[in-house]
Amino acid sequence: MNIFHKLYLLMTVLLFSVGINGQQDPNYTFYRYNMNIYNPAFAGSSEAAEFSLGIRSQWAGVEGAPESQSAIFGMPVGRKLGLGVSVLNDRTFIEQQTWVAVDVSYYIDLDEEHKLYFGIKGSANSYDANTDGLITYGMGQDGTLLNYESRFTPNVGAGAYLKHNRYFVSLSVPKLLTPDRLQERNGNAYLGADRMHAYLSGGYSFILGKTLDLKTAGMFRYVDASPMSLELTAILDFGERFEFGASYRFDESVSGLFLFNISQGFNLGYAYETSLQSAIEGIDNSTHELFMRLSL
Repeated sequence: MNIFHKLYLLMTVLLFSVGINGQQDPNYTFYRYNMNIYNPAFAGSSEAAEFSLGIRSQWAGVEGAPESQSAIFGMPVGRKLGLGVSVLNDRTFIEQQTWVAVDVSYYIDLDEEHKLYFGIKGSANSYDANTDGLITYGMGQDGTLLNYESRFTPNVGAGAYLKHNRYFVSLSVPKLLTPDRLQERNGNAYLGADRMHAYLSGGYSFILGKTLDLKTAGMFRYVDASPMSLELTAILDFGERFEFGASYRFDESVSGLFLFNISQGFNLGYAYETSLQSAIEGIDNSTHELFMRLSL
């Protein structure tokens, strides 16, 4: 099987997944550590300002394979306010998009141990698709794509976050509007609409010893008119020196992750994910993810 046939199969699988499963926003194995992407209520919820970077790469060695980068900053401001800024860049074969968002949060004290945060997200997305590249992957296209031009669209989102020292619960819709984007049906590309994504997540930390905690978390993703997705994660925290754990996304993938505390307030992490679907011969279908977090 030559490289063009492999790329054709990859593109077909990719577009089929987007058209049928509808998961149009990227997933992150380190989702527990960069929740600002999904929920604006997390902005400023930490005691200090935090800055994080993330890189996620799929199908290593294949030109144009899916790749995502993220940069997130959040800090408390004022008495009960939080502010956050997120920048995401996502590339998938012929698609390229950059999403910039500003988050504002406010919290109320429910009691001495619980805080309830509310957040709103204002964002803008630059979306571009090289429709001429569809020919390379053997895909047909609707006539409306012949003179396709890049889009720049605003959006808005909202979320709520319940915080306790040992656990949390989060509910959010980061993008309420549904701008145009490329989709696939029966082997042909056409101009469709983005789908609303809703996220319900939570986590609990179990104390196993003086320097050992078990952090559990789960994320439930709902995409309009698509199958639901659930991811479960368990992480052992060795006294804030280093962490390692595993994650399982039902019927999709399994992954392992490490997070090291290099110095006070500075963490580096790596995650390896492998798909539960059969790989195409000669092509690595695994995913590599790097993560960095700095508390200022």
